Amino acid sequence: MTSLPLTRRQWWYVIGLGLLGYYLSSLLDFIGLKYISAGLERLILFLFPTFTVLINALFFKERFTSRQMLAIALSYLGILIAYTDEMSVDMDKPGFFLGSALILICSITYAGYIVGTGRLLKQIPVMRYTSLAMLSATAGVLIHFYIAGNFSVLHLNQTTIGFGLMLAIMATVIPNFLVAAGIKSIGSNNAAIVSAIGPVSTIILAYFFLGESMNRYQIIGTCFVIAGVIMIGWKGGMKSRKRDTDK
Repeated sequence: MTSLPLTRRQWWYVIGLGLLGYYLSSLLDFIGLKYISAGLERLILFLFPTFTVLINALFFKERFTSRQMLAIALSYLGILIAYTDEMSVDMDKPGFFLGSALILICSITYAGYIVGTGRLLKQIPVMRYTSLAMLSATAGVLIHFYIAGNFSVLHLNQTTIGFGLMLAIMATVIPNFLVAAGIKSIGSNNAAIVSAIGPVSTIILAYFFLGESMNRYQIIGTCFVIAGVIMIGWKGGMKSRKRDTDK
């Protein structure tokens, strides 16, 4: 079955969302990381499920369930507990508030991408939309790279290039297709809330593969986040699924 060609309006939306979600959000995130730690960055960044629900509620008049509200509360309580110690350490670093603000804006822009994606996927197939959005972001990155003029990064060794390709495929391309498919399946609100498991899973992976310590606050926070995510998996937590995907 041949897909219908995109309208001019759809093209603008796809390009805009691709730049918003894959280019601008990533740029703000990386700049913010110059000033704050990765742990605090994840704490702020993964506020985006809250912003996703709020954008849907404010601009598209969508109601969210009490179960979603409780899942959000549990997830973010877990994240706050997990990074309490790291936040207290980072407060005295120069550029702390600037970095925090940049990551907060990144969280909002990514939430906008999630919301827009949820609506466009009702009109455009997942594979087609995600491919076009990532190509749009790629164009934005290449233009930025050309304007910045720092071509010295092109002289990389084979090991660095290999790691770069692995990150591009395993940590960018494949997850983006999975996220889009997830949004199509369960709606933008639920997909965003489930994504809150990201920072906690990072703690667990760092513990096993990088030898980083995992204190009791991180363990308690992990339990809260997992509890919030499990709530979304319950049938009652998916009551908004049909409304969010069939509109």
